Amino acid sequence: MYTELQNFLKKELSSIEEAGLYKKEREILSSQQAKIRVGDKDVLNFCANNYLGLSNNSRVIDAAKKAMDSHGFGMSSVRFICGTQDMHKQLERAISDYFGTEDTILYASCFDANGGLFEPLMGPEDAIISDALNHASIIDGVRLSKAVRYRYANGNMEDLERQLQLAQAQRFRIIATDGVFSMDGNVAPLDRIVELAEKYKAIVMVDECHSAGVVGPTGRGITELYNLRGKVEVLTGTLGKAFGGAVGGFTTGKKEIIDLLRQRSRPYLFSNSVPPAVVGASLEVFRMLSQSDEIHDKLAANIKHFIGGMKAAGFDIKPTQSAICAVMLYDARLSQQMAAALFDEGIYVTGFYYPVVPKDQARIRVQVSAGHSIEDLDKCKDAFIKVARKFGVLK
Repeated sequence: MYTELQNFLKKELSSIEEAGLYKKEREILSSQQAKIRVGDKDVLNFCANNYLGLSNNSRVIDAAKKAMDSHGFGMSSVRFICGTQDMHKQLERAISDYFGTEDTILYASCFDANGGLFEPLMGPEDAIISDALNHASIIDGVRLSKAVRYRYANGNMEDLERQLQLAQAQRFRIIATDGVFSMDGNVAPLDRIVELAEKYKAIVMVDECHSAGVVGPTGRGITELYNLRGKVEVLTGTLGKAFGGAVGGFTTGKKEIIDLLRQRSRPYLFSNSVPPAVVGASLEVFRMLSQSDEIHDKLAANIKHFIGGMKAAGFDIKPTQSAICAVMLYDARLSQQMAAALFDEGIYVTGFYYPVVPKDQARIRVQVSAGHSIEDLDKCKDAFIKVARKFGVLK
């Protein structure tokens, strides 16, 4: 049987490669930081989600080591059997304090948090109204629920209102949106979303993965940006981006929602607890962020400097209010060719193309970090200009 499947898979893989869509992985020989070692080359890293530059922070690493010394390496269990340590509860309280919410539940990843959110909360008589550009984890989580599904165009509040009107036929309604859309960098219009939710009796869920630690006056996410702290019913997020860059996710929000997830959310009930090293390191991250806004302030300054420079150079950049700078190229092969040429210039970026983004919407996504210096940012911009002129993207 496998011979037939093998032949089919080989053809599929060949067609992916011929279309210029085959994804290759580079091996990093150093820790994750602004400058990394790839093979025999040192390059500036502009494609990690290391927004606050904490992935190799000495305080975070020391906290992880201490947590392993005191609490061990792994939990070997799920939370409700024998996988809950005091540190897990401390981290959940720290996350709740950071976002101004009532309670928090930890997951192995935010993919699990989103995957385990909707099915316990929303039944066949309920409705989920989802932004068209939501992350794959939200889409998969919605599919696992038996709720009636509605979809609205990205950030389009007129379309959202139409879908909410249609959803009045259902019992309960939840609007689901990314906080920052990871491929474009735009921020969801949460103020309008909340207004419509109140008008049409819906609750709101926001995925904070690319917004937490980044947007808002102190980086506390999209609810801080719109002065809505504590007013959104459900937030999900990750410990694997701004907050140290390891693994682990969370859902934070209204107490009763979190409590029901502890009872019925399948990824929580059937996955090992987050390991002590990650918990200890994450606790240290939230301590650092409670003590000073210095890291976030540097990130904000870096974003302004880099995106301003790229726009002045004439690049076609998606409107962004985040650390994501989507340099639009539209052609999949071109995005890969330019990314390879930039690597030769010492800049590590990745071309994004279908199916990660829609067809004919290929781009290079540049991600700015607090770990970058102004010199790093200028080197990246100058390399982009040089390579873009070579490929005729800029004159």
